[in-house]
Amino acid sequence: MPLLIISIIANYIFGLKIDKYKNNDNKKKNTLIVAIIFNILFLGVFKYTNFITDNINTIFNTAINIPIIPLPIGISFYTFQAMSYVIDVYRKDGKVQRNIFNLALYISMFPQLVAGPIVRYQSVDDQITHREHNMDKFNLGMERFIRGLFKKVIISNSVGELSTLIYSLSSYQMSVSVAWLGAIAYTLQIYFDFSGYSDMAIGLGKMLGFEFLENFNYPYISKSVSEFWRRWHISLGSWFRDYIYIPLGGNRVSNIKVYRNLSIVWLVTGIWHGASWNFVIWGIYFGLFIMAERLFLQKLLNKLPNFIQHVYLLIIVIFGWVLFSKPDLKSAIDYMKIMLGVSDYPFINGYTTFYINQYALELTIAIILSTPVIKYTKSTIKGRKISKTINVLKPLVLFSLFIITTIYLVNSTFNPFIYFNF
Repeated sequence: MPLLIISIIANYIFGLKIDKYKNNDNKKKNTLIVAIIFNILFLGVFKYTNFITDNINTIFNTAINIPIIPLPIGISFYTFQAMSYVIDVYRKDGKVQRNIFNLALYISMFPQLVAGPIVRYQSVDDQITHREHNMDKFNLGMERFIRGLFKKVIISNSVGELSTLIYSLSSYQMSVSVAWLGAIAYTLQIYFDFSGYSDMAIGLGKMLGFEFLENFNYPYISKSVSEFWRRWHISLGSWFRDYIYIPLGGNRVSNIKVYRNLSIVWLVTGIWHGASWNFVIWGIYFGLFIMAERLFLQKLLNKLPNFIQHVYLLIIVIFGWVLFSKPDLKSAIDYMKIMLGVSDYPFINGYTTFYINQYALELTIAIILSTPVIKYTKSTIKGRKISKTINVLKPLVLFSLFIITTIYLVNSTFNPFIYFNF
């Protein structure tokens, strides 16, 4: 709480100063630079100090000893929102907040404070003081919240149990197929975990009169890495695009500078996700594929059948999530070796068949719901007699889902939110 309050007060002052110097470009620009440096250092001290110190000790064989700094909940998200505020005021994309409580409302927006989506200041500027409350919006918000809760508690937690079980297996219990099963389970878990949280945040916001932008758009149906990142964690991608990539020149510069800009954005994307070399390599990994697609790979992919393009994307993403999910780089590489069959492990063993039998239903439901099947079905039957029946049953179904998920939530001790770590 003290850190959140410091962030609010500091950025409130920066916003006032930028507005004060609106007719003096040099002072206004210098104030913005100071604000950005403050926010980056603010995030860096509490998120990356231990990581930097450990690497200095390793490289220079020193013994610098500092206390372990706990990662404050939500600091990555509310720091980026604070930066969005000062940048938007500087660009005149949003008006300065002279009421500190209005700014505090924006930076500490409780529905999405701890795990996103990142709400851009320009998108809620007017809503802070002027927003509409009505029962239709409240009902839509409740529906969205329940859907998100169902995604998180029933689907993500179920496949998450499977990925946790497989990731904790001893080496003699592993096989190529069980390694793939664990990676696929984690791929589904992180999608339903984070998209479920985003649905709950968007739903809560709507219940309070706010309209937050969408954060996911069925990313696993993508046919390229570039498309995947237009559909996954949309709020973060648009933040990096508008506040880093475009100011660096975006696509409007020479090819060499475009690839430089992409390299910077994806390095920062990896670092933003965590203080570990896993995340740095993970960001570079996706950045390299995006650059390769821009350079030549996308033209080759366009000549292939859609199914092959989907398979290409899913393989890239699954290996990416292995890199993302493991505690260190060595364990990630060792796990990938098992998946690729380069280690001395059998292709299939009893654990594979056991876990498939145990979790077949959960995996099937998760795979189906990660695609827009229900969305297309609803649009197909819209206007027909059956749609009227569905509208009548909908409140009952939603209420039942809410009761079921609440029961699961109360009885379960396995409720990790993956993006709380960031």
